[in-house]
Amino acid sequence: MEVVKEFSKFANEYEKHNIIQTAVVKKLCERLDKVFYKNILDIGAGTGGVYEELHHKNIKFSNFVALDFSQKMLDIHHSDCNIKKLCLDFNQKNFSSVFKVHEFDLLISSSALQWSHDLSQVLQELSLLSHNFLFSFFTANTFKTLHQCVNIESPILSTELIIEALNKFFNYDLELVEYQLKFDSVRDMLHYIKKSGVGGGVKQLSYKQMKMLMMEYKLDYLEFEVLFVKVKSKKK
Repeated sequence: MEVVKEFSKFANEYEKHNIIQTAVVKKLCERLDKVFYKNILDIGAGTGGVYEELHHKNIKFSNFVALDFSQKMLDIHHSDCNIKKLCLDFNQKNFSSVFKVHEFDLLISSSALQWSHDLSQVLQELSLLSHNFLFSFFTANTFKTLHQCVNIESPILSTELIIEALNKFFNYDLELVEYQLKFDSVRDMLHYIKKSGVGGGVKQLSYKQMKMLMMEYKLDYLEFEVLFVKVKSKKK
């Protein structure tokens, strides 16, 4: 699977390039309303952004499960006696069967679920595992101008499709946030995309497309759009 390869390949450099993901994790964790959670499940845990932010905010837990489909990312994630690392792809059907129903009093996922092959199926499985959910999704408007410049479609889900899937299982509060990250050159932008994992799964641009970007991309920044979701209750 191409997304896994790209995230794993640059795992050791990921921390130096995940500026936006770090900002997203911080904003997502601002929505936490407790200082202690017994059992936490982090979906798409990566190298440990959520864990680090919980530690920074002095939020305690008894057990923390870090789930990710890249073992190389999990190898970098902080280790402790109350942290379990689980290498598992949430796109795998019935992946939730490894857990107990309502096992977690917090299920959190930051910047991962936009890579769902079937978001409705993934959310249906996740809905069985907790009553308390926090999600953030990069949307298809991330890199919008860049995609338009080279006439390619975003590989990730649109805001409309994400909301359509959420509506099947949850009542929630939403916030849509735009970010910009400035660069000195288009070449630096492309280097960032390659190293950060934000562009995971995107087919390599052709020489012609690269040349077009160098000549025609007029912005000095990349655009990001993130949908923050705090679930209020599950649908009856």
